[in-house]
Amino acid sequence: MKRRGEKLGWIGGWFGSFVWLSLLSAIWLFQNKISEGMIGLAAFILAILVISMTAPWKHPNTKYWKLMLPIYSLFICSIILSIYLYGGLEVIGLKWTSFFWVIPGFIPFVTTGSRTWNSSAKQDYSPDKAN
Repeated sequence: MKRRGEKLGWIGGWFGSFVWLSLLSAIWLFQNKISEGMIGLAAFILAILVISMTAPWKHPNTKYWKLMLPIYSLFICSIILSIYLYGGLEVIGLKWTSFFWVIPGFIPFVTTGSRTWNSSAKQDYSPDKAN
């Protein structure tokens, strides 16, 4: 399988970005907060589907920023939804300034956004060609 590491990075990285939502949903279900748990699980399953559907090897000529936009949108919506379902910022001990900790998560959007799957494949990373 060609470019296996990149494929695992896409799937694993994005999955890791949403795994907290599945864990939080499981906690809600164990606390007998069935509606919160089911909404969280539905959002997690939707995230997995979107990650799979926007995989760059399925859209090799589409810029990464266009592929990441739905995932990032779902990520932000999941955070907001979780805070709402939990009872608000005050209940979980956060302030609105806590959202600044999310900003570093957008670095890939900026650094790789203009690339495509095909443009990445054309680059030669062999050590023999290094200066």
